[in-house]
Amino acid sequence: MSVSEPVASTKKDFSDSLTAARLPRYSSIGLLILCLAVTAVFDAITGANNIGRLVVIGVVLYLIVHNIVLRAVEGARQATNGLVRDLVVLAFVIAVIPLISLVVETIQRGITRFDGAYFSQSMWGVINTGGGAAHAIQGTLIVTALATIISVPIGLFTAIYLVEYGKGHLSRAITLLVDVMTGIPSIVAGLFAFSLFSLIVGVAHARMGITGAIALCVLMIPFVVRSAEEMLSLVPNSLREASYALGVTKWRTIAKVVIPTALSGIVSGIVIAIARVIGETAPLLITAGFVTWKNPNPFDGSMTTLPVFVYNQVMVPGVPQQPFFDRAWTGALVLILIVMLLNLIGRFIAARFAPKIKK
Repeated sequence: MSVSEPVASTKKDFSDSLTAARLPRYSSIGLLILCLAVTAVFDAITGANNIGRLVVIGVVLYLIVHNIVLRAVEGARQATNGLVRDLVVLAFVIAVIPLISLVVETIQRGITRFDGAYFSQSMWGVINTGGGAAHAIQGTLIVTALATIISVPIGLFTAIYLVEYGKGHLSRAITLLVDVMTGIPSIVAGLFAFSLFSLIVGVAHARMGITGAIALCVLMIPFVVRSAEEMLSLVPNSLREASYALGVTKWRTIAKVVIPTALSGIVSGIVIAIARVIGETAPLLITAGFVTWKNPNPFDGSMTTLPVFVYNQVMVPGVPQQPFFDRAWTGALVLILIVMLLNLIGRFIAARFAPKIKK
């Protein structure tokens, strides 16, 4: 009899968890609105008019009331689950609010100079009002494209070596170096690239677009290696073994089976790496320099990029200052749009070329 009692108790708890009452679907939203309303009434009575205080007290009150109601209606287990769910949603909202605020603020301020002149004119000969960032947008696209062309093959081949071929001390040493490079400050990458080209072409000619591209490569390659390595590692070994069983060579298996299977994740990692470096300012201040005219040749002369242009407009404004700030905000908006466009292109490529699995 003593053995059967715990079993009976467990069955009872399990049965209660299935047959217990449930709160309505939108009860959480209703309780939140109610708690905020109660807090607003209390603030009105006490004469406190602070929206931040109202939201904080209202949310804390909601967490307490929701947990009590869940415990009374659905039981302790569902109350704990609901509390954790509320905390996760709260953390998500706290993380998203600054992002939404940043985007809204950038759109509101950047739309002022979002016109044809901004995308077609440079700052050559412009004293205060007018002008545009065509030279900076051109420089950003050229430098980022060069960095991507250099970094992606190196990073992808390194990841293939680590996953498919690498063993022993060399593989561990490469992994350690990649980890160290991931944490290198961007200014160090700029100093490295500038020192390298100073030795090759001299200090007077070291500031070029290609110098900035090399600095971005130092920052970009570790991210490409890490993301590609993770994606290649997720490819099931059964696919490789099936290819080997058909007599396919290793390199052809990698090219025709492994990479296409992991292509979606690899493209996503490359897009993240581009987004990581496209907004860098410090290394490009040192390596690419700053000019007010268009320079389409990355191997001759300084080349302005959009982050450096924004930095210059904010830190060295003229009189009046507002036109400089307007150009800076529009430059920030253009950077956000470029990153968004890159993400859309990356998603399209990943969906287009990812292997199709027939059911």
